[in-house]
Amino acid sequence: MEQRTLLALMVFSSLIILSETIDQKPAIEIYSLHVDCKVTSRFAHTVITSKIVNRANESQEATFEVELPKTAFITNFSMSIDGEVYPGIIKEKAAAQNEYDTAVSQGQSAGLVKITDRKLEKFHVSVNIAATSKVTFELTYEELLKRQLGKYELLIKVQPKQLVKHFQIDVHIFEPQGIHFLETDSTFMTNELTEALTTVQNETKAHISFKPTLDQQKKNSELGETLLNGDFVVRYDVKREATAGDIQIVNGYFVHYFAPQEMPVFPKNVIFVIDRSGSMTGRKIEQTRDALLKILQDLRPEDHFSFITFNNKVVEWKSSLLPATEENVASAAALVQTLTARGGTDINGALLTAVGMLEQAEGLPERSVSMIILLTDGQPTSGERNVEVIQENVQKAINGKYALFCLGFGFDVSYKFLEKMALSNGGIARRIYENADAALQLQGFYQEVATPILMQIEMQYPENSIEGLTKNNFKLFFEGSEIIVSGKISDELELLPVEIKAQSHTSNLTLTEEANVKEKEQVFQNQKYIFGNFIERLWAYLNIQQLLEKAISAQEEDQKALEAQALDLSLQYSFVTPLTSMVVTKPQQQEELANKPTEADNEKPSSLPAGGTHRLMGGLRGVSRFREAVIAQPIANEYPQLLLQLPRQNERICLNIDKRAQTSVHLLSDPEQGLTVTGKLGHGINHFVQFDINYVNPPVQIHVYTHAILVSYNNNNSWLSWAKSASSTIQGLRVSVEKERSVTASLPDTVTVKISLVRFPDDFLGLYFLDTERFSDKVTGVLGQFYSKAQLESDSSNDQSAVERLLRVSGSEHKVSRLHKKDYRLKSDSEPVSCWSIDLTP
Repeated sequence: MEQRTLLALMVFSSLIILSETIDQKPAIEIYSLHVDCKVTSRFAHTVITSKIVNRANESQEATFEVELPKTAFITNFSMSIDGEVYPGIIKEKAAAQNEYDTAVSQGQSAGLVKITDRKLEKFHVSVNIAATSKVTFELTYEELLKRQLGKYELLIKVQPKQLVKHFQIDVHIFEPQGIHFLETDSTFMTNELTEALTTVQNETKAHISFKPTLDQQKKNSELGETLLNGDFVVRYDVKREATAGDIQIVNGYFVHYFAPQEMPVFPKNVIFVIDRSGSMTGRKIEQTRDALLKILQDLRPEDHFSFITFNNKVVEWKSSLLPATEENVASAAALVQTLTARGGTDINGALLTAVGMLEQAEGLPERSVSMIILLTDGQPTSGERNVEVIQENVQKAINGKYALFCLGFGFDVSYKFLEKMALSNGGIARRIYENADAALQLQGFYQEVATPILMQIEMQYPENSIEGLTKNNFKLFFEGSEIIVSGKISDELELLPVEIKAQSHTSNLTLTEEANVKEKEQVFQNQKYIFGNFIERLWAYLNIQQLLEKAISAQEEDQKALEAQALDLSLQYSFVTPLTSMVVTKPQQQEELANKPTEADNEKPSSLPAGGTHRLMGGLRGVSRFREAVIAQPIANEYPQLLLQLPRQNERICLNIDKRAQTSVHLLSDPEQGLTVTGKLGHGINHFVQFDINYVNPPVQIHVYTHAILVSYNNNNSWLSWAKSASSTIQGLRVSVEKERSVTASLPDTVTVKISLVRFPDDFLGLYFLDTERFSDKVTGVLGQFYSKAQLESDSSNDQSAVERLLRVSGSEHKVSRLHKKDYRLKSDSEPVSCWSIDLTP
């Protein structure tokens, strides 16, 4: 009988399910795992190689998973099974999908890549491995490291989930300009693991090696659990001279890096346009308040600013922009602290009011930068609701004079709508993920745009000698970032002249540089760090990114032409982009597709009925949210951390706990029931990934993970797999697993504990209890207190649509808000549930 075992690599993670004792080796064993990353002039080429053996006497099915940066393009993937190589073939997306439609109709799953968080996306593919067979997976991807806040960052996600005999990360960096500083960081490093990390560095090169032994990987000497779980990060910056930047040339292609330093900062005229509609209630509006209070402290005295808040009504804090004096900042902070959320969403009215305020502003510095920063979490539901009309209105009003930055909070927004509006008006869009660090995300974005030092930048090169020039005109340049231009040089050119024109705060600048083509090419000769024609591939990568970005805000005919150019480059250079797919062929001629998702894809399709209230442009999702939308059926796009039914009250509570990842949370303890439950939150997903259930009689511990369940009794350990339904009974305590769905622990006359497994969009666990009337009045804990010491204030008006109530728990009062959430207790998440939402910090 064939067994299914889940093997996952996140940038290389392997997740092994055991069915026997913990002391035995896993049936599917990773005996070698190597990540080799070569960074040459910011362009990173990463190869992940995983070697696996099936030690069982029967076939096993494994899933290979890799988390890679969203900004990266996959360029190659292959599986080698007993000497037979199965390569991935990159094709036009439409053609590949047509070929695959038949397979999909037969029940195979499509889409090997999905977005996992704000920085990463996950590639996964499964394959059947015969008994005693070996398989080698190899994945290659490339990315251009982006300079933000004065540094480049290379992120590698590490999560093997088993001990690996030959485990190694190698990062080679070659920067001809010279390495200014270099640091490594990790979320899992211990003193023992630090001994496995070495860094060798000279003026222009660095080699970082991380090669822990089996003993160094172990959490403790008794159990075979690994410490390797989290982020491995390399950060660095390069040396710069006060010139027109640095030009590098290889095989007829050039790249020009420009990042001026120590220049005066332009005064800013910034209007914050803040959504305070009903869906912003609770945690979102609190995090927005926290972020804005810190952003206010970062304003410079020479800046001017104002606030506009909106729901179905648009409210100006002041009728004009004010200088960022200490008094005005304190006054604005007082306003921010009073922000509450209710009502609809008039995005059109709010943005046009902001533009009007800038138009009528007086006394602003002559040389200054004006910008609008919009923060919203939903669709337009008041005023003008047609997103195409809103985009047209805003673009006509701004008319190229101001920059518009759009921040979309969560997944009820239409990211396509915000992205097109921002790119059409000289700004960018960014999704703010609803994690515990959402306030830090908002602050981080503001820091990126807080210090404009150049505007109207033109990078000029000899027209007759350069082909395929990437974008060379830029509206704004912010301190700590970098401008990159690339192109192909004609064969006869010996000297490459460059002229940069820009406006600084104090003057108009003209900078010139001249590069000797042959001398520049010598720099990269005989460098072992070089992978192929890296500048040519960098040029193709940059071109594709810019063509796709330009297509977002282009007219339909122009959009098709831009996408056609991007598609040609994607196919020519073997990049998996939003326009191409990688066809992965497995044994028995099975095929699967790896597509490149975009941030706009990271939303559910529209559930609007035909002829619904909102008119939306192609692909946008009509969202109805409680308190503000006119569509009856609410859409819930997120799960709560914990969901419970209040005893003797027909009310649900959605509980979110603000706690650092991987620290234990005491959820519930009942001495009369002899039951204790603790949990751990995952890294970056804000959900529980582990629950520990402890019984006094019988003395059994159940450790539930997203990859398996460990049952411990009298020093005996046994594993249960999520891959199949199974059950076992120990002195009346029954532990049963429903395949890929839930695990239940039940004991006569005792509360039943049930834990659901959720696989999308992230692997996490959901806890709930049955027979809760059996809890004693001594039950305690973050969750336990709700079963003995919680009372929801009754609504005197008996209004079923009320959106705020008062909840008393253990002597404290909490204002709770009605939200709609997915129910992890159900097999289908199609029907959202209404619950009272509360955030707690243990």
